[in-house]
Amino acid sequence: MPYNLISDKAVIGENVSIGSFCIIEDDVVIGDNTVIKSYVELRKGTVIGSNCYIDSRVSSSGNCEIGNHVIIRYDSIIARGVRIGDHTYICPKLMTNNLNTEKDSIGGAHIGAYAFIGTSSVLQHGIKIGDHSIIGALSFVNKDVPAKEIWFGNPARFQKKID
Repeated sequence: MPYNLISDKAVIGENVSIGSFCIIEDDVVIGDNTVIKSYVELRKGTVIGSNCYIDSRVSSSGNCEIGNHVIIRYDSIIARGVRIGDHTYICPKLMTNNLNTEKDSIGGAHIGAYAFIGTSSVLQHGIKIGDHSIIGALSFVNKDVPAKEIWFGNPARFQKKID
């Protein structure tokens, strides 16, 4: 009994599973073998790669890119302009934004490939998180994180390099 609103202008790949009560707007692209759980909202221009898992109550503001083999856990908000690299794992309740303090849209965070973002983290507008980096739970990230580093805290601070 799935009740969904799916635009005729959305492109949905092969073997995609979509739960109930989802909203998928115009110009959304969902790659092959991706799982979309219930109560997901994907606004205009959201692009999701192949073999992804988008958990319940994930929302995208639109015009964002999610790579291949990405997992986004429940209650996460993906702001306009966010880019997530391949093989990245997003724990529950990630919050991203794309507005600066003057409420101007300047673009969301860019998360590299093979990154891990801990539960209830907040990623400020326009920051970059490098490939293979780890952000600890409950972190507020307001500056760029280089590749292969572990950061956590409020505000997030460098902890150590990853070999």
